[in-house]
Amino acid sequence: MAKDYSELVFSDDFMFCKVLVNNPDICRELISLILKKDISNIKIPEKQKPIEITADGKGIRLDVYVEGEDEDVVYDIEMQTTLNKNLPKRTRYYQGMIDLDLIERGADFSELKKSYIIFVCLTDPFDRNASVYTMQNRCDEFDDLYLNDEAIKIFLNAKGNSKDISTDLKDFLNYIATGKAEGSFSKAIEKEVEKARNKEEWRTEYMTLEMRYKEKFNEGRAEGKAEGKAEGLAEGIAKERNTSILNMLKSGKTPEQISEFCGYTIDEIMAVKMQ
Repeated sequence: MAKDYSELVFSDDFMFCKVLVNNPDICRELISLILKKDISNIKIPEKQKPIEITADGKGIRLDVYVEGEDEDVVYDIEMQTTLNKNLPKRTRYYQGMIDLDLIERGADFSELKKSYIIFVCLTDPFDRNASVYTMQNRCDEFDDLYLNDEAIKIFLNAKGNSKDISTDLKDFLNYIATGKAEGSFSKAIEKEVEKARNKEEWRTEYMTLEMRYKEKFNEGRAEGKAEGKAEGLAEGIAKERNTSILNMLKSGKTPEQISEFCGYTIDEIMAVKMQ
């Protein structure tokens, strides 16, 4: 059952997106904490940026898509509340879609921006108990040789051991894991969450989205039931046909006689005969 809007916390996808995309300073500070460097200026061009560039219309909707104003860099920040074994491949897919989107907008390969795909995870995606996992393409034969394609994936683990990270990032991860805001940065986020709970337009938007999800779910169930009935009917017809063929074969009729009499194909009759 979906949460009531008043019960949403920062780690809920809807609240996560609303707080970060509507508070660029908080978003900028979070990126700075993760990358361990000062990020001076960012811009958020779209809220939950959609990328739909495939022939069949399938695409992705990025949670928090951010562009750096002082350098050619993009950041995609995603909240991951459940552990998914396909998470690494999802980052690969997101990376490809972001690059294709940039190319579609007229960029040459040499102009592709440096990109960071950041997944904020409530559980450890790699079972190494680290708080931060930074992934880059490296040569297997030479540990110090990197591809330098400027495509970087970062996974935050809210329940990691918190070694080698700043106090603010440690507090942030603890806030994600427990909902308790202790440091100044986490308290600033919690303050924005409390403000967001009082925004009626966001409440209405959330309820509308939940209603659409429920409708889609119910449509899927109805289609599944209809397909199930159709499959059941087809199975029943096939079973009846096979029984009829088998009985005629046992009576001594040849496949050709059965085909001529009942209209079944020789292949259908032989398939039953060979069972």
